[in-house]
Amino acid sequence: MTGVDLTVVIPIRNEAPSLVELHREFSETLTAWGRSYEIIIVDDGSTDESFEVLTRLQAGDARLRVIRFRRNFGQTAAFAAGFAHARGRLIVTSDGDLQNDPHDIPALVARLEGGYDIVCGWRKDRKDAFISRRLPSTLANALISAVTGVHLHDYGCSLKIFRVEVVKEMKLYGEMHRFLPAIASEQTSSIGEMVVNHRARKYGQSKYGIGRTVRVVLDLLTVKFLLSYSTRPLQIFGLIGIVMGLSGAVITGGLAVQRLREVASIDEHMPLLLLGILLIFTGFQLVTLGLLAELQVRTYHESQNKAIYVIRDVLQTPAAELLVSSR
Repeated sequence: MTGVDLTVVIPIRNEAPSLVELHREFSETLTAWGRSYEIIIVDDGSTDESFEVLTRLQAGDARLRVIRFRRNFGQTAAFAAGFAHARGRLIVTSDGDLQNDPHDIPALVARLEGGYDIVCGWRKDRKDAFISRRLPSTLANALISAVTGVHLHDYGCSLKIFRVEVVKEMKLYGEMHRFLPAIASEQTSSIGEMVVNHRARKYGQSKYGIGRTVRVVLDLLTVKFLLSYSTRPLQIFGLIGIVMGLSGAVITGGLAVQRLREVASIDEHMPLLLLGILLIFTGFQLVTLGLLAELQVRTYHESQNKAIYVIRDVLQTPAAELLVSSR
């Protein structure tokens, strides 16, 4: 299958009861949409009958592709595998629990083709428990928006659409799938949002709870560093190092002046002296770390011939016309 308009990437794990209905809903919606498509379902190490169900479904639908992991690698890895195997010029991501409504996909495509590189779903009327799901999500969305500068109402909504050239360049690790728009903002600022339908879960229980909040915060620190300082690490390490070094110099300098004036003895302020020395050495080490990180960044970009910018368009006169006009 070549020249596919749309690829839908759906990671699943132990969703056997919902797979037949999931496949039917997406197939009927996309067939009625009238443009070419494919569906990629990534089985992230399921231990139930999910793969057997997917095998039967794939045998009857050439537009369904199934990727099966050897073990559970996580949702980020599942999305990354789907992106790598996608053949569509547009890529939609969705959950496999039937809470995302496939009927929103044509509207997402239309919104994207109106001038965006990414359009994210917003579950404005979310059908989840308030304390365990909606409240932590609201707080996390506000924090992520403030830290990354990409302001979205619902980072946790898996229903999103991307232009393929945006996601193909992404290198995803850990649990970074929830930060896809923020990570993509390194390449594009054309990110939109659209209210989508959210449905109550019909089968099984959610595999995510309030305990993932700590992981979100830790991943957010990584994303912030990658977005702001990945090409200039000395500015963060060096700044902290200089502040600490100057603080240590002020402390030790003040103690030295007091000792020379015989106002106080060193023994009286030994803990403060040790703190000043520690700050000076730690500051020096952080500045050195920043310089080493600068070398590492240059090695990373130059060894892969990786550009530090992304070009959207180039407008220029063809060379043949320039040659004619110069005569």
